[in-house]
Amino acid sequence: MAVTGGILVLRALGLGDLLTAIPALRALRRAFDGERLVLAAPEKLRDIVELIDAVDELLPTAGLGELSWPGEPPRLAVNLHGRGPESIHDLLAQDPLELITHRHPDFPGVDGPDWPAEAHEVDRWCRLLEAARIPADRTDLALPPPPGPSPAAGAVVIHPGAAFAARRWPPDRYARVARALSGSHRVVVTGNAAEAPLAREIAEAAGLPAESVLAGDGLAELAATVAEARLVICGDTGVGHLATAYGTPSVLLFGPTPPRLWGPPPEARQHTVLWVGDVGDPHGEAPDPGLLLLREERVLSAAEGLLAAGASRG
Repeated sequence: MAVTGGILVLRALGLGDLLTAIPALRALRRAFDGERLVLAAPEKLRDIVELIDAVDELLPTAGLGELSWPGEPPRLAVNLHGRGPESIHDLLAQDPLELITHRHPDFPGVDGPDWPAEAHEVDRWCRLLEAARIPADRTDLALPPPPGPSPAAGAVVIHPGAAFAARRWPPDRYARVARALSGSHRVVVTGNAAEAPLAREIAEAAGLPAESVLAGDGLAELAATVAEARLVICGDTGVGHLATAYGTPSVLLFGPTPPRLWGPPPEARQHTVLWVGDVGDPHGEAPDPGLLLLREERVLSAAEGLLAAGASRG
């Protein structure tokens, strides 16, 4: 079906990127109530996009250079993807009547604020809209409940994967934490289809039953699992942002990116962020040395503290 007019938003990235953009998307919805808001993002994120009440339609877009807007040009294009120039070029190619983006020297005729290099990812996009006189609420991160039930309600969720090796804590350490917690709690290991071997490796090393491996399920099932979990343990990943979106307690292992740039809101006390303070390359091909300084004992202590606090409240 051809899309005519409306608001086009580009964020053709991953799960965590999508979730940190929710406040900006809702700000656009409030500002342009009644107009169709179309999000250009990967098809694999559809299950989560459909939970975001600010978005009317997903325009499947795998990444930069893939954007193709059918029908009449959008009345407004919004660059929530990056600083440019590729993302600016992609949006200008759709011939929008108006463009909201950060400025880039390759496009001297396109106005916008400077790129704030040290801003938190949520704040970055809210600032961009505020520069265009569109107010945004940085705390507006929550998602509505997923449509289906959790396959492991009340479980401790361990999610060992991450987009890059630099952000992956070693499997043997996850396994030792999983084994220690499994004596008192149901523990499941999640991941996408490509991470299924990693999830099985950890489950087997931890002595968990085969049915504890939930890797390979769709994003709707993963969202339901996180939404109804007792605790999530993971690195700097999209699943950590799902825990924020559902208010699920979490232990987040950060490195090499500092949590001040991608972590949960500081007022959300149900999340414990572990980070040793070393900044490195988040796209590295081996676990970051700073991340490796986080020992199992520290992770287990944080997990047991949150589980005890949850038990005392409930």
